[in-house]
Amino acid sequence: MSRRSRTSAAALAALALLATGCADLGSGVRGTPGAAGLRDPYFPKLGNGGYDVGHYGLTLAYDPASGRLDGTAEITARATQDLSAFNLDLAGLTVRGATVDGAPAAYNRAGNELTLRPREELPEGAEFRATVTYSGVPEPITDADGSEEGWLRAPDGAVAVGEPTGSMAWFPGNHHPSDKASYDLTLTLPARFEGLSNGVRTARRTEPDGRVTTVWHTPEPMASYLATVVIGRYETTTATALGTVPVLTAAEPPAVAGSAALRKEVPGILARQVKRFGPYPFSAAGVVVTGNKSLDYALETQSRPLFPADSFDRSTLVHEQAHQWFGDSVTPKSWRDIWLNEGFATYAEWLYAEEYEHVPARTRFERAFAQDANWAFPPAAPPSAENLFDPPVYQRGAMVLHKLRETVGDRVFDGILRGWAAKYRHANATTDDFTSYAEAVAGRDLDALWDVWLHGDGKPARP
Repeated sequence: MSRRSRTSAAALAALALLATGCADLGSGVRGTPGAAGLRDPYFPKLGNGGYDVGHYGLTLAYDPASGRLDGTAEITARATQDLSAFNLDLAGLTVRGATVDGAPAAYNRAGNELTLRPREELPEGAEFRATVTYSGVPEPITDADGSEEGWLRAPDGAVAVGEPTGSMAWFPGNHHPSDKASYDLTLTLPARFEGLSNGVRTARRTEPDGRVTTVWHTPEPMASYLATVVIGRYETTTATALGTVPVLTAAEPPAVAGSAALRKEVPGILARQVKRFGPYPFSAAGVVVTGNKSLDYALETQSRPLFPADSFDRSTLVHEQAHQWFGDSVTPKSWRDIWLNEGFATYAEWLYAEEYEHVPARTRFERAFAQDANWAFPPAAPPSAENLFDPPVYQRGAMVLHKLRETVGDRVFDGILRGWAAKYRHANATTDDFTSYAEAVAGRDLDALWDVWLHGDGKPARP
């Protein structure tokens, strides 16, 4: 206020004229920078505002001996505001250059934020293409709970996993689950290594220098945390599921024999889940069984879940395959809604055990009810990022679904499961979306159920 009071009227007029002239020159001053973060409850700086990604074209070359990754990310997006600049999430790695619509763009780094400033403003609604070239030795990212994700290197290769933030370790992007996109990934490796990713392998060729390039296509929308690259000495097998869906499974040599029988069951398990959940949402399927010792958890990487060799069992396979519907196709709008992934996939285990192993879901429910760890917090409100993958999200989340089933009956409950997967196919959803949808299908108010089992702080007196 005081500074403006000392500015003369003539000076103000001159400043106004200068500003008008700059705008007329197309310098981009009318646009504003996109937000550096989407204010997720647990990761406020994750993701970026001002644009929506439609497609990622990733071209990667990796040297397992040195750990060096050379990459080019071509990102096709649509501006959702007049943009003077926009951000991408990228951890580590060195940016070598950037363009927007073919013209060089200025860029700078601040922590995990890569800011690109195009030569010209990007008007709201315009589609644009940003290209970033980068290189370096990608590193793991340590989660709040102490587990590792990102780029997990091994003596004979690497595994890239991204839940919840690790994909920024190997490519720049809008790394929040609310911005899903299709992918094409081209991966070049020394000839003795196999490279795997999501979707359908559309090409395999030998380069003049002897390296081998594979190309992978994922046409359906995918959250970046579900993207993967797996590099190693894998043996692969192929099959067909559901009549037309290609199935590719892979295992590293020490795990080939022990995993072979269960890998053959993938088409059958998918067929059983289709009966319960509705049409399979993707154009490819499969599993990867890795011996990478840095990975100590299975992950529902889209169309091709990833398993450590020592956790590849039928129950875990059922869980990760169920995620293809609940988590991968129907993706949470924010990380607060993670129970929509894990509660549903856990209940899929209970349903499978009930139908094919003759263990009633009610028995699994009572076991979960008796475990104190499942009552640490409501499944729809983990207290911090450290708790996103704690027992209440999984087991109490599944209990919510079982109580819903008991309340509305099997016929209505089955309709809710199938309808939910269909209504939000390839989209994002929230907890409120689910409770509203369930009530609409059931034709009744279910607040009493949600208040106790989904949002309640304490353990009910009776299961």
